[in-house]
Amino acid sequence: MNMHGQHSRGFIADLNGAAARASASLMEEQHSDGHWCYELEADCTIPSEYILMMHFCDEIDHYRQARMARHIRRHQIEEGGWPLYHGGDVDISCTVKAYYALKLAGDNADAPQMVRARRAILSRGGAACANVFTRIALAQFRQVPWRAVPFIPVEVMLLPRWFPFHLSKVAYWSRTVMVPLFILMSLKAQACTPRGIGIPELFTVPPEEERNYFPVRSRLN
Repeated sequence: MNMHGQHSRGFIADLNGAAARASASLMEEQHSDGHWCYELEADCTIPSEYILMMHFCDEIDHYRQARMARHIRRHQIEEGGWPLYHGGDVDISCTVKAYYALKLAGDNADAPQMVRARRAILSRGGAACANVFTRIALAQFRQVPWRAVPFIPVEVMLLPRWFPFHLSKVAYWSRTVMVPLFILMSLKAQACTPRGIGIPELFTVPPEEERNYFPVRSRLN
């Protein structure tokens, strides 16, 4: 048998072993009446966005905000940022939102958790390198100019069904995100932010001067 065949057989054996262990673990956790029950968890993007939403509307539940801030701090990993799943690497977009949420919640920029998070963000190119969803939130909070996000007019919802793009061709869960964003982006909705808290320290280039929000990642020959 050649090396390629041996490698394939070893991979299949490892895969089958992992599947068997996962199945056995699930069976051990099944309740006597046949059901399973687990805690519904999400990465720290969700509590961070909840804090951002409260400040967007200027309707802050300080008790709930304090609890979510503690949750966010508790899930910061050794590298300084926040991952999207247990054991994952730092995700810059999640980390930018978590940092901003903590700052809105009252954490000082010089606090140890903030310094570590800031280093993680800047070492990955700064907040300008966050994904489009994060930059949309930052635009609404006046932290980046609106040119930092794609222009998607709400009128796209009126495109006919025969058009290459139509909402009916998109998964329902995507529509629940896309349609509100179309409206917010067309209106260029602005957060209340009565305290005027910003995060200029997360950018390697001042946001108004940044010219690389949409870097060319590949070129056609």
